[in-house]
Amino acid sequence: MKKTGITVLSIFFIFILWLIAGMVVDNPLLLPKPWEVLKAFVQIFIDAGSLNVIWHTILRLLVGLLLAFLTGFFFGVIAGFSKSFALFINPIVTALRTIPVISITVILLIMFGFKFTPYIITFMMLFPLIFQGTYGGITSIDAELIDVYRLEDNHFFTGLIHCYLPLISQNIRTALLQSLGLGIKVLVMAEYLSQTRDSIGNQLYLAKVNLEYDQVFAWTILLILMALLFEVLINHYKPIAEKIKKSSN
Repeated sequence: MKKTGITVLSIFFIFILWLIAGMVVDNPLLLPKPWEVLKAFVQIFIDAGSLNVIWHTILRLLVGLLLAFLTGFFFGVIAGFSKSFALFINPIVTALRTIPVISITVILLIMFGFKFTPYIITFMMLFPLIFQGTYGGITSIDAELIDVYRLEDNHFFTGLIHCYLPLISQNIRTALLQSLGLGIKVLVMAEYLSQTRDSIGNQLYLAKVNLEYDQVFAWTILLILMALLFEVLINHYKPIAEKIKKSSN
């Protein structure tokens, strides 16, 4: 209850700052009033076309995240058990983590066009997070725990399911939380640059061109709420990981 109160207070503080800034600027083209943004926000959910846009952006995010999770987890497990493979793939992962997003987006746009670029860039930016979460989780497991489990069951797949997965579940959950936040930012930026049809990024571009800054603020707030919703959903399933740990003991 105390955490909720603090969160509400923080939101109220931001709202007050917004009102003060609006009165100082006094220009709706630069900083629209909160009620104008609220009206534009409600309009998003009334317009069927906007709902279609939201759905397509979420779908692209989930596809990119799913591909990144499957490959990142797979290669992370291999790297966790093979030092040679870890040495081989670590430079690739480091390059993906450090390469400027804008540079790789432009390159992908030239190579693959606007249709596939949002998927590819989302995958490329999220893969290192999933990989590092899996690989780091496996390599940080106490060796004594592994030795104890091997005395009882030395099969790889049963050990992966009943021993390694429960122990690295927290690492994977953290990687997913980071991936969703980063994924939304990267995906919408790629949609914006490529002007992908039926996308939130394209809606932001059109709103900017038409000087509809209330729409820009409304779509931005929606993206923030989407990120918070995904975070709540992942945190909601935290008890499942705890149940797996208990059942493996």
